[in-house]
Amino acid sequence: MTKNILITGTSSGFGLLMAARLASQGHRVFATMRNLKKQDALLKEVQERGGKVKILPIDVTNNESITQVVDHIVTEYGSIDVLVNNAGQVMGGFFEDLSEEEIRNLMDVNFFGVQNVIRAVIPSMRKQKSGKIINISSVSGFYGSPGFGAYNASKWALEGFSESLWYELQPFGIDVSLIEPGTYKTEIFYANAQYAKGFNNPKSPYYNLSHHLNKKIMKRIKRSQRDPEEIAVLVEKLIKVQKPPLRNIPNKEAWFLFLFKKILPFCLFSRLIKLAIYKGFNDKTTAQENRLRQ
Repeated sequence: MTKNILITGTSSGFGLLMAARLASQGHRVFATMRNLKKQDALLKEVQERGGKVKILPIDVTNNESITQVVDHIVTEYGSIDVLVNNAGQVMGGFFEDLSEEEIRNLMDVNFFGVQNVIRAVIPSMRKQKSGKIINISSVSGFYGSPGFGAYNASKWALEGFSESLWYELQPFGIDVSLIEPGTYKTEIFYANAQYAKGFNNPKSPYYNLSHHLNKKIMKRIKRSQRDPEEIAVLVEKLIKVQKPPLRNIPNKEAWFLFLFKKILPFCLFSRLIKLAIYKGFNDKTTAQENRLRQ
């Protein structure tokens, strides 16, 4: 059965693959992005798969742009059956290297932006007494890690909000689901990567640790063999199933982290995290280098 599907953040990564996959199966896909100049990669992927998409401009931090698109879809096509909130950012950086503005901007996209789109879509879903809302979260939504505190906070907020919304919308026939991926090799770590303003400041007390951590992460990403298409496949399954689960963890890395955080005492779990992050980091060398820079 053909669905009207609205997806945010489709210029690259998971969103692009979701839009192309679902469009190739005959769904009416409204693929949205903030900058329409970045639509070429999506159009190429859709064409190769033999589908069609309607590309529309949405800035999830701009309620006017959201309302225009939602009203257009509901007026012209009758309904929005599925909303996939995929638009998001990753911001790397230790807390003292991050400005208040950077943290607020990240929360605006990753948390308030999701709420903005949902707020615009709920009335039509409630009226038709059906609908599915799928929020793309992260493994970072259930454990904290140094250098990603702002990103962790945005995803923890999304997790709590989505769980509350799951209860609130059930009486109206609207399902809410979370997808919590681990690390996949997508543009969010390359062309779309964002770092704190203080990340490259050699006078920052976190300078060496930040770059040590970034090298470890990028090395792990380059080794990753997981196909980002897995997330698009999971979205497809959630759309088809009658009662989708709230939480959906798509890969072993994320499952292990979820289970370890849930089962292990924090003192043991934190040791594993610190071992993974600080292994190979030489504090004495770092202290010497800091003194030379001062």
